Amino acid sequence: MSMAQAEFDVIVIGAGAAGMMCAAQAGQRGRRVLLIDHAAKIGERIRISGGGRCNFTNRDVRPENFLSRNPHFVRSALARFSQHDFIKLVARYGIAYHEKTLGQLFCDDSAKQIIDMLRAECDLGQVRWAQPRAVQRIAEGRDQAESGFSVHTDQGHFTCQSLVIATGGLAIPQLGATPFGYRIAEQFGLPVVPPQPALVPLALPPDTLTALQGLAGTAIDVVSQCPGQKARFRESLLITHRGLSGPAILQISSYWQNQNYESERPGHRKQPIRLDLLPDLDVPAWLQEHRHGKATLATLLASYWPKRFAQEWTAARGWTKPLAEHGNKDIAAMQQALTEWTLMPAGTLGYAKAEVTLGGVDTAALSSKTMESKAVSGLYFVGEIVDVTGWLGGYNFQWAWSSGWVAGQAV
Repeated sequence: MSMAQAEFDVIVIGAGAAGMMCAAQAGQRGRRVLLIDHAAKIGERIRISGGGRCNFTNRDVRPENFLSRNPHFVRSALARFSQHDFIKLVARYGIAYHEKTLGQLFCDDSAKQIIDMLRAECDLGQVRWAQPRAVQRIAEGRDQAESGFSVHTDQGHFTCQSLVIATGGLAIPQLGATPFGYRIAEQFGLPVVPPQPALVPLALPPDTLTALQGLAGTAIDVVSQCPGQKARFRESLLITHRGLSGPAILQISSYWQNQNYESERPGHRKQPIRLDLLPDLDVPAWLQEHRHGKATLATLLASYWPKRFAQEWTAARGWTKPLAEHGNKDIAAMQQALTEWTLMPAGTLGYAKAEVTLGGVDTAALSSKTMESKAVSGLYFVGEIVDVTGWLGGYNFQWAWSSGWVAGQAV
């Protein structure tokens, strides 16, 4: 069969985590599969993830770990191919791994082991590869046939009965991220929830940033949340020259971005983020215990924070006297600031610093059991291109494996 013009049962566009999983499963079911990607190297997002060791899933994956316009959409795929199923696959290939905090699983050696495993799974399914190859146009119908799709690339024309879009979102454009998948969805009439950077550092307005300038590079443990949201994250906060970063901020950024989208609707407005700076303390009782002492707040806080952070943070608020010399109003303000430090971000640091993309193909247009379009027979969307965004910690990879697997069983 000539690769210049060939007919396949399934064409998958995008050789990332979800695309390779889908192609491998379809191929192992006996389907004739072609996997197309515009990049010369496959799985680059996998390669750089987890500091090069790939946080490939999490031991505790639940629907509550994902944001979507439809929070129940993920249930079916996660149940049919769970984190336990992927862990078994990793073990079958003899890939050693270890668990870090909060159930995060990483390769002992290299993320390349996960890429090699997926490539081997595709080889088991006799998947054909076309890369680097740019897709120029997709049309419904195969030549004279009414069903299926025609995929025109810069190096040939291919046809298929089932077409899977696994092109990812807009995060990390330096690795080749493009809006291609969203354009295909819109071409076929599928609604797209406007994409936004997610799991991303937050920028602060100039006046707030100036007050924090001396703290750049310091980190403390906090609990982050958005007012009105149930999600709370006990993680590290990092002050940067441009704003806030660290896992606590990356986690809450997705929720902050999500509510910003909601704020564009009538009756909604943007909300700040809220930080509990001493999550292990009963702060009111702690302040009362030291209320009449000679120690300054900075001295007391130095037992819990880096000394520089304690000094700069309290000095910026004028709380430099011994606690006994501060009035009740100051003590109340200290309590409020320590338990509910409220900051309004100026925005995010954008897709170049984002881990993933929030938003995407509206789940209302897809089957949760197969990832197939409800309106266009044979058209599927998997992975990050869909309006499903996981927490930091292996959840987005698990969504890629699960959504790719269920589509691979259906195409």
